[in-house]
Formats: sequence, structure tokens, C-alpha cells
Amino acid sequence: MAQSDKIQLFEDKRIRTAWDAEKEEWYFSIVDVVAVLTDSPNPQTYWRVLKKRLKDEGNETVTSCNALKMTAADGKRRLTDVADTEQLLRIIQSIPSPKAEPFKLWLAQVGRERIEETIDPELTIDRALETYLKKGYTREWINQRLQAIQVRKELTDEWDARGVQKGVEYAILTDEISRAWSGMSTRQYKNLKGLKKENLRDNMTTLELVLNMLAEATTTQFSKDRKPTTFQENLAVAKAGGQVAGRTRKDIESQSNMPIISPKNAVQLNQVITDLLEDATSDLPKKADDK
Repeated sequence: MAQSDKIQLFEDKRIRTAWDAEKEEWYFSIVDVVAVLTDSPNPQTYWRVLKKRLKDEGNETVTSCNALKMTAADGKRRLTDVADTEQLLRIIQSIPSPKAEPFKLWLAQVGRERIEETIDPELTIDRALETYLKKGYTREWINQRLQAIQVRKELTDEWDARGVQKGVEYAILTDEISRAWSGMSTRQYKNLKGLKKENLRDNMTTLELVLNMLAEATTTQFSKDRKPTTFQENLAVAKAGGQVAGRTRKDIESQSNMPIISPKNAVQLNQVITDLLEDATSDLPKKADDK
């Protein structure tokens, strides 16, 4: 399965999903769905009991469910039972829940949006833009972030072409780029900003994003030029690409006398923006009905 993992939200509750590009089909973590529908304190046990009952009844839906590795709450990837949309709808029929009908509508929406995005990729960008705006980011920052997503995609496509394995090898190369331009591994960078599972790029300032993009875009270009054939050669290319951005960072810092790397995360950065907007509007004349 050419699997692309993603977290979907139903009523602000997380549901792990995987998109199979070959079959053009969503797979949903059954345990996560059970947790949403039942509010059970132990959805794993609930599903285990339900699964046995359905098997005893000769329900073919359960026997045809797959197991995929998905990221658990502790950050580790473990096998979990998953179901496609059709299988999940049948399982839902066996779970008494007032949320069943709203959940069915949500399933239809998730499927429709993915099909629409496949036909028109710009919709993915539009939805990402809307999500970031709701979180309080400025449009200027969002434009940089969306560009960073594209730059990252071009880099991972290049890594795929060079035989780099997703997962551990991606992480090692990403760390090498990060160390070369910022002086820190991804984990150290996240620790500086007080992050745990949050996306590091979503918590970067504009300059941090731009330099990270420069590092990744340069790595992509160097890889195309040098055509590495081994992992060690890819590692050297990643370091070289990151060093270009690292020299740029030092040049900026030498002329501005301010560090580029910021310990501030998205919450703190967005609060600064909110405070600035409040300060800028505090002296404006108030409407008569506001007095």
C-alpha cells in the first residue's frame, strides 16, 4: 500500500487515517472510531469484544479488515485494525450511538474532499489556508508556510528517486539539514520551542521558515546535480544543502545583531500579533454605541 497517514478530526476528536493512493481509498483506525462513537474509557477492549461477537456471528466485514502501522499516542508506530469506508459503515451499524448518523455524514465528507483534491490539487491549498487562518496565523506567514510545504514535497520526491527510505532515513537526512543550517537537530529545535508532537515548521518565524526552505531547496538541487547513489552520499548532499542556509543565517545575524533562531512557538508568536493589533487599534475613535 502506498500509504499516506493523516489525522482527521470529528467533533475535535482525532481519528488516524491512511490514504491508499493506488486504490484511492481511505482507511480509518477502528479503535479511534469506537472511541468517538462510544466515549468508552477503553476503546481497545470495546473493539476486541465487538470484533469477537461479529466473528462469532459470521460477519465477513471483520474478517476482511486489514491492520496497518499507525502512530500511537506515545509517538511509536504500531499495528492497528483499520477499515475502509464501506467496512466502517457496516461496523458502525453494530455500535449503538447517537453519533452514528453525524459520523456517517462526516465519512462522506472526508471521502468527497479527498476525491475533489485529487481532481483539483489547489483545493488542498485552499483548505490549508483556511485552517491556518482559523489558528490565527497572518496571511504573510501562511504564504511562506504553503511554499515550504511545496519545497519539502520536491525534496522528498527527489529522495524517493534516489532510493532513500521513508521513515528513519528521511528523519536522519532531515536532522542533517537542520543541524547544518540551525546548529540543532529537529528534536533539539523542538525542545527549544517547548514542542512535543507539534509540527516544527508550524512554529517557525518567517525567517526561520525561509532559511529552512533555502536549506531544503538547495539540497534538492544539489541532489539533482550530484545524483547520489548511496545513503552516505545523500547524507553529504543534505549537509551541503543545509550549510548554504547556515552561512546565510550567520550573514543575516552578523548584520542585524539579532539571532534568527527563536524559542517562541506558534502560540507565543500569534499572541505577539494579537497584541500588536490591539495596540494599533486602541487609539482609533470608537463608534458611538461602543462608548
